[in-house]
Amino acid sequence: MTLRSKLLLAQAPLVVVLLALGLTTLRTTALLGQSSQGILKDNYRSVLAAEEMAAASTELDRTALSTALGGAGEPTERRAEAARRCEAALLVQEGNVTEPGEAEATRALRRHWTELRDAEAALRAAPAPERPGLYLARLQPAATAFGRDVAEVLAINQEGMLRKSERARREADRNNQLVLGATVGALLLGIFATATLTARLLRPLSLLTHSVRRIGEGDLQVRARVEGNDEIAQLAREFNTMADRLGQYRSSSLGELLQAQQAAQAAIDSLPDPVLVLGTDGALVNLNEAASTVLRLAPAAPAGSPLAGLPPPLRAVVDAVRAHVAGGKGPYVPRGYEEAVRVESPEGDRLLLPRATPLYSEEGAVAGATLVLQDVTRLMRFDELKNDLVATVAHEFRTPITSLRMAIHLCVEEVVGPLTEKQADLLHAAREDCERLQTIVDDLLDLSRIQAGRVELHRRPVGAAALLDEAARAMRQAAQAAGLGLTVEAPEPPLTLSADPERVQLILGNLVSNAIRYTPPGGTIALSVAPEDGLARLQVKDTGAGIPREHQERIFEKFFRVPGDRSGGVGLGLYIAREIVQAHGGEMGVESEPGQGSAFWFTLPLAREG
Repeated sequence: MTLRSKLLLAQAPLVVVLLALGLTTLRTTALLGQSSQGILKDNYRSVLAAEEMAAASTELDRTALSTALGGAGEPTERRAEAARRCEAALLVQEGNVTEPGEAEATRALRRHWTELRDAEAALRAAPAPERPGLYLARLQPAATAFGRDVAEVLAINQEGMLRKSERARREADRNNQLVLGATVGALLLGIFATATLTARLLRPLSLLTHSVRRIGEGDLQVRARVEGNDEIAQLAREFNTMADRLGQYRSSSLGELLQAQQAAQAAIDSLPDPVLVLGTDGALVNLNEAASTVLRLAPAAPAGSPLAGLPPPLRAVVDAVRAHVAGGKGPYVPRGYEEAVRVESPEGDRLLLPRATPLYSEEGAVAGATLVLQDVTRLMRFDELKNDLVATVAHEFRTPITSLRMAIHLCVEEVVGPLTEKQADLLHAAREDCERLQTIVDDLLDLSRIQAGRVELHRRPVGAAALLDEAARAMRQAAQAAGLGLTVEAPEPPLTLSADPERVQLILGNLVSNAIRYTPPGGTIALSVAPEDGLARLQVKDTGAGIPREHQERIFEKFFRVPGDRSGGVGLGLYIAREIVQAHGGEMGVESEPGQGSAFWFTLPLAREG
């Protein structure tokens, strides 16, 4: 059995444990969701319908009383609207009968509603002197009976909601105990099984480590005796062979020189990534085994064109990195995974990220460069998986957040009943938190689209002044509430941009909202646009606290927040804004001094005439 198989076997208990725990959790979540959905589906609609019927019947009774008492004019529109609302709510109730006894109460509702409508029609048709008596004899008893039926339907559904809520609570407690027990048991089982298998797997490594330590102390007679045919056993046999050769080399004067050379070669051969040692003229001085295998280079490349066997894209990258180091610019460090080069290998395509450090001669001049092509294939796959996970989670959050926002809005607007002052304050705070959470989810979705390369721009000619005016109009109320002045400065003649207006508004809104957040009361925020080298430079300048110099380069990175910032964001707004600007072909930056405010600017292309 190979080492890979043993490692996979050691992780198998944890996989089984996680699978069992996941199934248990999914079952628990599904049961709780069904309980809540049953309450909303079976009873909540009937409660709303009953409340609507009660309000409409009261309005209808009020208009009938006005008619009976000989009002100035018959309230026809109010009566018709009340009758329509009551009929609509009754139809909803008739289609949502779910509780015992609710069907009889609903039929009584329909009967008394018919009597109430007939009595109301008779009242309107009767002569004025007969209307008071007719109201007391027919309409008022019918309205009273209808109200009693409405109260009965409401009580039946409220009792059903309480009963189902209690059942859901008991089910939740039982499921919590089940999940807790399953988690503890799975954790103990997984730890025990993994620890046992890992201990057995590491015994040969302990023996090999002891032998390596003895070799390092100078005892070349020690050997590692490991049985088996896996990679560790093969490594032990190669170790023993190395120890034999070291003993042979030590016995000769040539052995010391070979020892140093072989140690250097073994060092670079032990690296899993391809390593190339190049001269300043591009000649291949040395390479490791990984470079020979992955790049298919011979250990002794022919002179004149030593790297001709490399694929053209990789050859161009290697030449550029070597020129950077040979030009005295110091080590070459990649800026990100976007600089990785795809290379075909026997094991499949690999993504190699170049890094280089200079080699110096005795006089201190650059004599060459050591180029490491780091294999980032798995890292980029993990990064893609992470981006997919963030996108999936953010997308799944949108539906419950929308429902939560709607429910809080209905409560704040007192649709389901009046609120106390303290309850209203709590619900307003909850609504603000929901809006903040919605903004975070939108930022995460924009981030996933950017990282997946799916940023779509719908460019069209648009006036720069119009964009600034719209952004100022959208944020003016927030600026006034913060005690800030908001101005717009546009040049003459006006500038026309080639841009996506919605994306540009997203950038301006983010910059203006940041300026409002970090500018103290009494300050000003100025939006301006000006031509610059064939582009348009848009700027949002404030008189806030400013940004420390050491953080000005990092504020455009993902998830970066200035230490001590308590704004509540996740650090994505400026990153997304810069990516949108770069997608337009422009640049974005900041000019700031602590205590003197900040000026965020970005450039966009101008629209071509015709």
